[in-house]
Amino acid sequence: MKIFKIQVENYRLLKDFCMDIEDELSLVIGKNNTGKTSILSILDKFLNKDKKNFYFDDFNIDFKREVVEMMNGEDISEDNYKEKGIILRLFIQYFQDDNLENIAKVMMDLDPNNFYVALEYDYTLPYNKYVNLKNDWIEFDQKEQGKHRENSDYVAKDIYDFLVHNHQKYFRRCRKTIEISKDGIINADNYIDADKEGVNFDAILNFQYISAKREVANKDGNKILSAQTSEIYDKTIANEEENDAIEKFKDRLSETDNKLNDVYKDLFSDTISKIQLFGGIRPNESEIEIISDLQHRELLKGNTTVVYKHDAVNKLPEYYNGLGYMNLISMIFQIEILIQVFKRDKAEKPADINLLFIEEPEAHTHPQMQYIFIKNIKKLLSEGIVREDGMRRNLQYIITTHSSHIVADSDFDDIKYLRKVDSNNVVARNLHELSNVYDDANQYQFLKQYLTISRAEIFFADKVILIEGDTERILLPTIMKKMDIECNEDGCQPLLSQNISIIEIGAYSQIFDKFIEFTGIKTLIITDIDSVKPNDNGRNCACRVSEGTSSSNTAIAHYFNHPSLNDLTTYSFENKCFSIKNTQCVKDRNGKLCVVYQTLENEYNARSFEDAFINLNKNFISEHKDDFRGLKNRRYFDDASKDTFCLATECIEKKTYFALDILYHSTENLDNWQVPEYIKEGLLWLKQD
Repeated sequence: MKIFKIQVENYRLLKDFCMDIEDELSLVIGKNNTGKTSILSILDKFLNKDKKNFYFDDFNIDFKREVVEMMNGEDISEDNYKEKGIILRLFIQYFQDDNLENIAKVMMDLDPNNFYVALEYDYTLPYNKYVNLKNDWIEFDQKEQGKHRENSDYVAKDIYDFLVHNHQKYFRRCRKTIEISKDGIINADNYIDADKEGVNFDAILNFQYISAKREVANKDGNKILSAQTSEIYDKTIANEEENDAIEKFKDRLSETDNKLNDVYKDLFSDTISKIQLFGGIRPNESEIEIISDLQHRELLKGNTTVVYKHDAVNKLPEYYNGLGYMNLISMIFQIEILIQVFKRDKAEKPADINLLFIEEPEAHTHPQMQYIFIKNIKKLLSEGIVREDGMRRNLQYIITTHSSHIVADSDFDDIKYLRKVDSNNVVARNLHELSNVYDDANQYQFLKQYLTISRAEIFFADKVILIEGDTERILLPTIMKKMDIECNEDGCQPLLSQNISIIEIGAYSQIFDKFIEFTGIKTLIITDIDSVKPNDNGRNCACRVSEGTSSSNTAIAHYFNHPSLNDLTTYSFENKCFSIKNTQCVKDRNGKLCVVYQTLENEYNARSFEDAFINLNKNFISEHKDDFRGLKNRRYFDDASKDTFCLATECIEKKTYFALDILYHSTENLDNWQVPEYIKEGLLWLKQD
């Protein structure tokens, strides 16, 4: 039995949200403010017994407006009223060999081929409460307007103020089981009120979590880990009273009690004799003994210390350890505690479904430890929930992360990517769905390996720049800084203040178009026009743009649909912006993809970055040419017959050295060289929201 899908309506950014859940690990990723924490929050508020309150700010912004419009609009009849609010649905699949004792109570379809049930948790506004809400708001508003008339300085509270403080009086919690067909189609109007019917949802589902806000600190005297060891024992003994190790522990305590009794007799003899002086009504009434009573449940609390081995002699206290190790150890301890919680007391059966949520395990940990965590977490949790009495349950777990290192060492098929589709709504995509988008299996395999092994940070970026090689990779951060200095009054966030990932992809940028559509990330591709012409053997060779007949750049051919070289040199910037719809590139000035290459500048169209840079900055290079380690044939810079194409092809010995030379000889404010126009216009486009 397992949860295979979670659905949420009207909760924060989760306006109309649906996410598939894997049999074991579901790794949830996405850039900031895409709802990862909201998933944990709504599960916590609905599934945990303490029933944490919902606040008005928990409502999705669009739903807030809908409630306000409903209150200010015409009265709605009961027949036309649709109950709405925050909704969580959990879709469960069961199997023929499962014990259906608990799940049978929520089945709504007797079709033997239907193995699905759906649990719904609501925080909604029923019709009678809607009527009360509307009437109460009218009365409240009249009083507020009256206060304003009496005192013009008084600002009347509006409908939002009213809802912030009063919505909990009208919205109600409800747990349901709703109809779902064998094809997965739901009919939410047909349901059983589980609260009225006394259905025990806790027997079906047990939800636990580890929050990102963990109480781990390496302050002197801090004993968080030590306290967790006693909690592990406390939970373990509740479930495994007959455990041999526990029995040995209790036997040793009994032996110690007997020995301590003799010690206490001498230790407290003076005190006992003084008490006897006060006598009593009957003999021996005030005679006492002080004996040892070591309680195995209490002994570990405050009396165990976690230490780590520094060397063969020294054992250092836990708070001497770095935060990273403490966080990792604490998480493992906490997981062990929650595993015991999932097992439940020996007199109570574990739930049919057990769901663990771990939020941002990477906190305080360096990259290597993040690799270690994700590499071992599956092994740690793979056996699920196993009790001493033989009872066994599977464990599903959701991990949210901002760590590219965790993603890089994860199974691509486990990953759920969250992205905003508009300012008030988020969707979840299974990365393995990309396999259905790519017709070429090799392209998909390349993308899968490259993204997870080399460049997983792209998943957490707001914007991406795809570049061809080392020169751009080395220079681009400095070019962005220069652009920020020169273009700082355009009302946009500086480029270096934005969450932009720079990805080196060689000649494979065309493989990323479907990925760009899938993720919706704004993407700039910086590439070369790569003009060519046939040589005497009929084979294309590099040449000046003015002499060329075509471009050899496969990315340009892909995005511009095999354009002529003449077309490329005359395209306006608007012709270089695209939307990707149904895997097809469509020119669109407001699209999320832009492809830039060398353009006419100083009456010359360069072929490559080096060609374009020399065209604009020949004097800068000539001034420092003797110190440029990436140059050869330096004398060519003094030869007027050598054009920039010749200098770029015959004078640059190592491109990476050439890029580093530019950085080394730059002034502090980067004003002694210019950025090629094609890069500048691309970055200005990317800079805008």
